[in-house]
Amino acid sequence: MRTEKEKKLLVKAVDGYRRRLIIVSDDRKIIATNHDDKNDFQSEGVGKFCYEFIYNCNEPCADCIAIKTIRSGKPFNRFENDGFQKNKKERCKYSYPIEDDGTTYSAVVMDYEEPGIHEIEHQLRRSNAFLHNLINSAVDGVIAADMSGKIIIFNDAAAEITGYSVEYALEHLDIRMTYPPGVAEEIMRLLRSDEYGGKGKLKGYRADGMDKHGQVMPISLNAAIIYEGDKEVATIGFFHDLREYLEMQSKLRKTQIQLLQAEKMSSLGKLAAGVAHQLNNPLGGVMLFAKLILEEYDLPEGASDDIKRILRDAQRCSDTVKELLEFARQTRREMHPLDINKSLSRTLFLLESQTLFHNIEIECNYDPDLPLVQADGQQLNHVFMNIILNAADAMDGSGKLTVTTGRVENEARVYIEIQDTGCGIPEDIIPHIFEPFFTTKGEGKGTGLGLSMVYGIIENHGGSIAVESERGRGTKFRIELLKNNEGGTPS
Repeated sequence: MRTEKEKKLLVKAVDGYRRRLIIVSDDRKIIATNHDDKNDFQSEGVGKFCYEFIYNCNEPCADCIAIKTIRSGKPFNRFENDGFQKNKKERCKYSYPIEDDGTTYSAVVMDYEEPGIHEIEHQLRRSNAFLHNLINSAVDGVIAADMSGKIIIFNDAAAEITGYSVEYALEHLDIRMTYPPGVAEEIMRLLRSDEYGGKGKLKGYRADGMDKHGQVMPISLNAAIIYEGDKEVATIGFFHDLREYLEMQSKLRKTQIQLLQAEKMSSLGKLAAGVAHQLNNPLGGVMLFAKLILEEYDLPEGASDDIKRILRDAQRCSDTVKELLEFARQTRREMHPLDINKSLSRTLFLLESQTLFHNIEIECNYDPDLPLVQADGQQLNHVFMNIILNAADAMDGSGKLTVTTGRVENEARVYIEIQDTGCGIPEDIIPHIFEPFFTTKGEGKGTGLGLSMVYGIIENHGGSIAVESERGRGTKFRIELLKNNEGGTPS
């Protein structure tokens, strides 16, 4: 038998119980409740049908656990999705049998102050779904891995960038397989140091990633170590593929260089025209009188040699003036549909009979289906001749000249490549080769206007020219021109 004090304490414990407790009779009426100062169960609930008071329903629950308990004498529990009428929170119910003077009642425990288990599970599912959608909607690749290297998060952007499917990555991929050898280890070393962003963090780090096919790709990486207390449990990285960005940067730099070159050409063209006209007449007079002196006067041998030297130097100046005038006249002329293959063949035919080409092997790889271009044939012949003569000069009359034509993939352009096996161009000189008056040839062997004129002609045709060179292995010029979109007869 319990003492009165025990009973009193038990009553206080039940009343202080956080969850609500009701006693239900076999007619589904509430005959007692626990009570504290925070609720009005006792004043409002007693004497009412449980389904009416709890669920605001007019009919009993179809599967009432209270009645089950009363009829069987056994406890029951059930998770419900119905909401309590006042706070609308999901509850779980537990029912236990209580005997009193031969009558069985049901003690029903209700939890409506905190979300029920189903509510918690539902919230967790929603949170997980939201997190999953958030990660997958990211434009950057997101990869997380445990400390053994096993992938645990791999979003759609990561799949698109690397070429691995999400399913394959989660099942078979090791984080080290997404980097070239040694890179993943270096990233972990940096994460554990204070060099970038603080310990456990890496911000805006430029690294190399690797796709499914083993192709190395530049990436921008933000990464972090995930801790549980002081223990490292995982790493997560957000990375962006830089290939498209770097390609755009490269194109922008080339465009900027071309614009600067065009400005130089325009200014120097005007200057060259003025200088040439100023020099042409005096030079003509010098050459004329030098010839008259040689023809009309019987000069001593030494004096005759001096006059001849004057005539030679004046002729050199005259040739330079002609080049200046040609340089200054770089304007768009009348264009015609042009067969590039035929134009190259004509140029090579004129040149290969010269002594300089006797020991040079010439290989031509022409695209037989190369479309026509809209161009000035005479100007392009000048371009080809200038580049080919420079190539022969670089090979010192012995080597191999390869001329190739083709279509630029996915673009309405054709390309011409002229490659030699000569001495090559030093890396520090390449940025200057198209600048007017720049030359690496010895004194008296060039004006430095040839490649400037080439550049101007190609620019006037809406094309582009680039050079690749390696010291001691040769040089390759690549010209790209717009294909002809109009009808016409090839010239």
